Amino acid sequence: MTLACPTPRHEEDVVLLGHGAGGRLTAELVDALVLPALDGQHGPLEDAALLPGHPDLVISTDSFVVSPLFFPGGDIGSLAVHGTVNDLAMRGARPVALSVALIIEEGLPLEELRRVMTSMGKAAREAGVPIVTGDTKVVDRGAVDRIFVNTTGVGQRHLALRPSAALARPGDTVLLSGPVGLHGTTVLSTREGLGFESDIASDSRPLHRLVDVMAPLGEQVHSLRDPTRGGLASALNEIARDAHVPVEIDESAVPVPRAVAAACDLLGLDPLTVANEGCMVTFVAPAAADEALAALRSLPEGREAARIGEVPSSGEAGRVTLRTLVGARRVVEMPLGEQLPRIC
Repeated sequence: MTLACPTPRHEEDVVLLGHGAGGRLTAELVDALVLPALDGQHGPLEDAALLPGHPDLVISTDSFVVSPLFFPGGDIGSLAVHGTVNDLAMRGARPVALSVALIIEEGLPLEELRRVMTSMGKAAREAGVPIVTGDTKVVDRGAVDRIFVNTTGVGQRHLALRPSAALARPGDTVLLSGPVGLHGTTVLSTREGLGFESDIASDSRPLHRLVDVMAPLGEQVHSLRDPTRGGLASALNEIARDAHVPVEIDESAVPVPRAVAAACDLLGLDPLTVANEGCMVTFVAPAAADEALAALRSLPEGREAARIGEVPSSGEAGRVTLRTLVGARRVVEMPLGEQLPRIC
């Protein structure tokens, strides 16, 4: 009798959790499977798209599967509003209207659903955007994990702003509107009972007012990106790739809260790759850097804004480099897959 080993199943034959992480696996999935099945023609993949025939209108869609549903600083309801508003803002748009679709697991306590919806409504009112339409589906127990939320947002662009990941230029100053790592470490700590949630809370919040105060700078604001899945590392790599420029940041200038640094040290995580939901990266012309930084700091959500780096005039296009605390340089890679699943 001849024994034969079964043909191994290659990882590329199935969808992996990492395909939804916003890193290299996500890009590979989208480029190799999703886009060719649609039209195959696209420019830089932005957080939101211009509506064909209506260049002043922007549309974005997103889905939220965060676990747990409730965490310090937020919940799946407010997160759905903030995440959608922020994707519109990264294209220089004010939110005009949202749609919300709920996929609910049979058996979800009505009190939990009430808490989610109350928080969602409050977040929408505070952001000044109405929820104008939606849908509700209930599925069998086990078909989803309690509740998933899908949103679509429509926004109207500031006439003076045309930010795009492809527009970063040599000489640009890189600004960050607030500290990194708060959302990801808070959600993970709450989920796993690590105890760090007593010291930190998610930074989930809308960012469109920060974009509003930079609108007078017009085309001097080149690129905007909120570093959600994949964190700051992913956002910077996406901009460097799409604009074909090198990016260099200074480790000492990146604001990392002490509790976030402690959690990341314990878990072996890099704070630069941890998800955020309440800060944004801005690439701005050097002549406007001081004014942009002052504008960000003029609002509560930008009071900790910092200048963290620049686009050097020479260097390898598409590469992100970190100047470390000891004066060395290391390459900041695009994250491969999911370090922290179910984070948004």
